[in-house]
Amino acid sequence: MTDLKLDTARIILDTALAKVMEKKLKPMAIVVLDARGTVKAALAQDGTSLMRFEVAHGKAYGALAIGLGSRAIFKRANEQPYFVDAVNTMARGALIPVPGGVLIKDAGHVIGAIGISGDTSDNDEECAIAGIKAAGLEADAG
Repeated sequence: MTDLKLDTARIILDTALAKVMEKKLKPMAIVVLDARGTVKAALAQDGTSLMRFEVAHGKAYGALAIGLGSRAIFKRANEQPYFVDAVNTMARGALIPVPGGVLIKDAGHVIGAIGISGDTSDNDEECAIAGIKAAGLEADAG
């Protein structure tokens, strides 16, 4: 298992941003966390709304906290709302259970997560996956 290095986090971030710009999406915030939940790289495009960074962080943080991509957490929140609410309470409200938070894996081991917020959840997730794949790693959106 490897650690998520800064250079790799920047490849993920830069490629995700390039995908956002290629698709001409709304302004995004992008956060890449290592497996400990530490911010390795982050940005907010000009014009993002006030809480966009926190939402992107919450998508990535939630994926790490539960060990599932945020799409799977979204599904689980619909099926078991009390469970996801309880975990979010324990996490002091830091989880955002909607698609756009993707686990970053290397040889099946979680080494981090990326969260993106600003456009539709599907578009957020697509850009996150593009960034991870560009770094030669595995994306687990759930």
